[in-house]
Amino acid sequence: DQRESPRLGARRGTQDVSYYAAPARAKDLSNLPRTYIDVGSVDSVRDEAIEYAVRLSQSGISVDLHVWGGGVHGFDNFPNTGVSQAAVATRDEFFRRALER
Repeated sequence: DQRESPRLGARRGTQDVSYYAAPARAKDLSNLPRTYIDVGSVDSVRDEAIEYAVRLSQSGISVDLHVWGGGVHGFDNFPNTGVSQAAVATRDEFFRRALER
């Protein structure tokens, strides 16, 4: 898919995109912090998110990965849906625990 991203513009899909904008492009993931990733099961970036979580885990990084059934891209922006409420509550709990340390 070569459509322009509103954030990356014409750089989307090219080598001109830094791994700061597309973290899955980083070669070395070994020194990253514990990571939370959530994605909808029908999100256009689902496979990339899962692949990134696997790569992090293989690099020794603790990963909390959640794939939310029925979630589309941006599903967590619809607060009146059950899947959004569950995702936001789970994410909030992750960060609450992380900040307790």
